[in-house]
Amino acid sequence: MIEPDLRDRLLSEPELLLEDRDVMNALIAANERAMGSNIVDLRGIAMERLEARLDRLEDTHRSVIAAAYENLAGTNQVHRAILQMLDPLSFEDFLKTLATDVAATLRVDCVRLVLESVQPEDSPALLRKLGDVLFVAEPGFVTSYLAGGRNVPMRPVVLRQVQPDTDDLYGERAGWIRSEALMRLDFGTGRLPGMLVLGAEDPHQFKPTHGTDLLAFFAGVFERTMRRWLS
Repeated sequence: MIEPDLRDRLLSEPELLLEDRDVMNALIAANERAMGSNIVDLRGIAMERLEARLDRLEDTHRSVIAAAYENLAGTNQVHRAILQMLDPLSFEDFLKTLATDVAATLRVDCVRLVLESVQPEDSPALLRKLGDVLFVAEPGFVTSYLAGGRNVPMRPVVLRQVQPDTDDLYGERAGWIRSEALMRLDFGTGRLPGMLVLGAEDPHQFKPTHGTDLLAFFAGVFERTMRRWLS
């Protein structure tokens, strides 16, 4: 027999039972045993299906919330990086900020700004002056590197896993870069294209299946800032 006090409480607050899934499952199971094995409980079957559907909906709900938080965090990261990028008053400080503050905010291990030049042999002196962020290349380098040696449609943002076979672009960091984000830059009519490269040690940080909207926005702000410096 149920204790009188417990019985009175259950009668006065039946929602306590309804809100406890384990108790409800136990009551349903006891009801099925009481009916016997030769009776099909359609209501019980429907409840089981509804419960399974509810579990799937809860899992989907959690996944959607997690994705929303991740997207919000990524948006905040890009916004902070853009504000840091707009602070410098000289081109040299601009490049230094890319390699330090912006790289730290975006959580990448290497940043490279690729500029094509018809006279790449003049690059060593320029590189020594502006640090290891700037990489001067021959015309056509950006398109070739973005394509990765394949005949594929050109996209403004490319995310991929990589294992550099030379240290031309990444320098001494080439040995541990395992994924990269490549953003093609348009500097305007009459100017050769450029490319912003973000390299990461984590092979899963940049993958082709990831969204590129935020990086496309970042690249758009970056190329407009570069047009100001180039003018």
